[in-house]
Amino acid sequence: MARRLSPVGLDFIESAALRHVFTREVSAPPEAVYRTLADDLAGWPMWFAGVTRCRPTDGGKGRDVRLKGGTRFRETILAADEPERYAYRVDVTNAPGPRALVEEWRLTPAGTGTRVRWTLAADGAPPFRLVLKLSRAGLGRAFRDAVTALDRRLMAATG
Repeated sequence: MARRLSPVGLDFIESAALRHVFTREVSAPPEAVYRTLADDLAGWPMWFAGVTRCRPTDGGKGRDVRLKGGTRFRETILAADEPERYAYRVDVTNAPGPRALVEEWRLTPAGTGTRVRWTLAADGAPPFRLVLKLSRAGLGRAFRDAVTALDRRLMAATG
């Protein structure tokens, strides 16, 4: 059953009831990381193991994402500020519990590479918030694995 979430904006990233922030440095430059995040949506399943499909919608203003296990997201891109920030809001999902969900990827130069910071900002029913809190370690591991795979992919493409 599809659930429509609140149409929150970028300010929700700071004001959300629950926020998880993860950071990792990679050797690829910010421009290459940004292009992979924002422009190569079909490539997400190649480096983010939990994603089975990611494709643009609404003439590039949105995304349709499917995860392993069957979770689906229909998203609106809130920020595409090359090469520093890529953020999107979940508008519709089949996942139970969330009322609002925004993800932001921040990219900053780190030597010859990039510091990647991923923020997951969410609000929802108390059971959803509890599950999300308890999932912090797993989400952190998924982020680290994804960013490591992304960096390997980018280095193989340029090397």
